[in-house]
Amino acid sequence: MNRVRFSLRRLLAIAHNTLREAVRQKIFLILLVLALGLVAGAQFLRELHFGSHELKFLADVGFGAIAGFGSVLAVVATAQLFFSEIERRTILTLLAKPVWRAEFVLGKFAGVAVLTAVFCGGLTALLAGALWVRESSLLRELPDAFTGDGMISYAHVAVVGLLQWLKLLLLSALTLLVASYAQTQLFTVVMGFVVWVICHLQHLAQAASAQPGASVVRVIMGWVAHVLPDFQVFNLGEILGGDRALPWSYLGRVLLYAGAYVVVGCALAVFCFRRREL
Repeated sequence: MNRVRFSLRRLLAIAHNTLREAVRQKIFLILLVLALGLVAGAQFLRELHFGSHELKFLADVGFGAIAGFGSVLAVVATAQLFFSEIERRTILTLLAKPVWRAEFVLGKFAGVAVLTAVFCGGLTALLAGALWVRESSLLRELPDAFTGDGMISYAHVAVVGLLQWLKLLLLSALTLLVASYAQTQLFTVVMGFVVWVICHLQHLAQAASAQPGASVVRVIMGWVAHVLPDFQVFNLGEILGGDRALPWSYLGRVLLYAGAYVVVGCALAVFCFRRREL
């Protein structure tokens, strides 16, 4: 195996098969239908906006659906697609061929990355369409109540959708890291959601680590705050107003932040899987 070079072609072939298997899974179809229904039906819930701007409420519901259902998809699909090869023992046949374990791991990640990209892209486009329909209706009903050409910046909508996808990529990489050494799919799924919760509550860990003293809890919280990513950096829903400029410098830092964690997570997954007994 050491004489065989790493092949991007083999990696892409594994990614293609992973994507094809993922699309056939019921979990993808169920989550897609639920998310589509929630995003498309968000305009019928606009009476429940609780005093916030109606279009802002629709956007929050839509991106909430993408983030929530997308997170479930990223965790469950990553675990299922990884362990399906192990449970069916097809991985032994695959690795008996000139295929690197790194190609297998990265191919699985690439397949899930495309799957979540389709999920986020499709729902973001649907949300933009729903916002455009409602915005056009409001402009016809109240033409003097608004200034400018519109109330929503669709470039902002696209950027927020992109950030949601980056967060799902990061969650998938961390779930893949757990799967690379875990013995069961259930443990991987549970730990994936535990990581999801912790990464959303990083501000609590940061606050706890900043407290004076040298307690065990403070040391643990400090480790969590410095090692695991903070998912709050991907929340830019407040910039949806058309009169606010995109913070390009901040977006660049977020891209580097997500990219660095994805690279490290995938590298550690490859490292652990290469030492795993099958």
